[in-house]
Amino acid sequence: MQGKFPDPYILSQESILEPPVKFPERIKFMGPGFILSASIVGSGELIATTTLGAKAGFTALWIILFSCIIKVVIQLEFGKNAICHGKTVMKTFNELPGWRIKGTNWIIWMWFLLWVVKPLQVGGILGGVAITLNMWFPGIGIPVFAILTAVSVSILVYRGYYKTIQRFSVIMMLLFTAFTLTSLWFLHFTQYSISWDNILEGLKFRFSPGTIAIAIAAFGLTGVAGDEIVAYHYWCLEKGYARHTGPNDGSEQWTARAKGWIKIMHMDALLSMLVYTIVTIAFFLLGATVLHNNSNIPEGYSMIESLSSMYTGSLGPWAKSWFMLGALVVLYSTLFAALAAWTRIFSDIFGQTGWIQFFDLRQRKRTVAILAWVFPALWAVLFLLVRLPVLMVTIGGTVTSVMLLIVVYVAVNYKYKLSVKRIAAGKFYNLVFIVSSLLIFLFGLYGLAVVFR
Repeated sequence: MQGKFPDPYILSQESILEPPVKFPERIKFMGPGFILSASIVGSGELIATTTLGAKAGFTALWIILFSCIIKVVIQLEFGKNAICHGKTVMKTFNELPGWRIKGTNWIIWMWFLLWVVKPLQVGGILGGVAITLNMWFPGIGIPVFAILTAVSVSILVYRGYYKTIQRFSVIMMLLFTAFTLTSLWFLHFTQYSISWDNILEGLKFRFSPGTIAIAIAAFGLTGVAGDEIVAYHYWCLEKGYARHTGPNDGSEQWTARAKGWIKIMHMDALLSMLVYTIVTIAFFLLGATVLHNNSNIPEGYSMIESLSSMYTGSLGPWAKSWFMLGALVVLYSTLFAALAAWTRIFSDIFGQTGWIQFFDLRQRKRTVAILAWVFPALWAVLFLLVRLPVLMVTIGGTVTSVMLLIVVYVAVNYKYKLSVKRIAAGKFYNLVFIVSSLLIFLFGLYGLAVVFR
């Protein structure tokens, strides 16, 4: 939407760019995965992961590792599809086989239905920001801060293009990551020191019945969630991977370009996976040792106060203010990245249902701008009505686990029905894809059973 190429969703010969080969040049084209990391390191890590650690202790470590690593191969299929076909997610959804309602594929309607619950999750995150600000300025009520937070994030995304979103997301993510890893390191010098026996205990694949709900929510939220995998498709398009590959003309030159940009996309996804996996484990371990040993379960308006003890327990009372600053950064980054993605996803949905012309740049920008105000207002209203941020995030995470069923179904179609045969993956990748898809699907079914139990 900016720069030399005004519309990232339109492919043309003029936009073609050969993929860089050298690593320093490839780094310049990283970005989509780190926008996801800014979204991931928020509700999933700061709230759901630490709450799981607080309730289950080290025994749930394997769930966190499993969640972070297993879903990236599905993310890669979405990115690959974006590069090879240059189409938006909902357009590809609409082209899949299956029954249709008013000319629109059932998958889009199902996705839309599940998203009705998702605002609860982000409302809980917005509430976390409001609570943190209230702890700094107790003279101003939490409802006021909730409204101000909603307005501020709307302003940022209202005219925020890709580069703005990428830079803001990366800066916020790096700041809080450094602080969290420092806190984890200093646990070594306290009574909460973590031993290798604790780590091994967490890798025994045990499952505590009393933590099923939060475990399913954590699985849905940690690593790349179903909605974030879909968002990655848009960020790959807006970064220019598909635009630089150009329209598929069947030539060897196109195949070589596509393979080159797919390699860069793989690097982006895997590097960001490494970052958010390390951070997620750090969050979990802080919750599993400090919060669990003190039976301090984050809940209600006391959520931020409980979470801050993870840092004061290792760094001392002075760290509370720094934690609140970090919590504000990481939760706000989630709001920012989520709103940027939601405005695009819903504009795409409206385009496929015929409510707007998505590929009309002016209409799309107007719709994105309107939604940038509508969604935060909805989040604020839900938080002010429910006022239980941990519960709100847990409900949203459970629904996100169910959304993974759709994501896996689409990824299988991408790989076996819509893939370009000249860009075939290796046997190891194919095996990992099959195993990952099966395990995610089974976990999603389990989440579905819990939802309707």
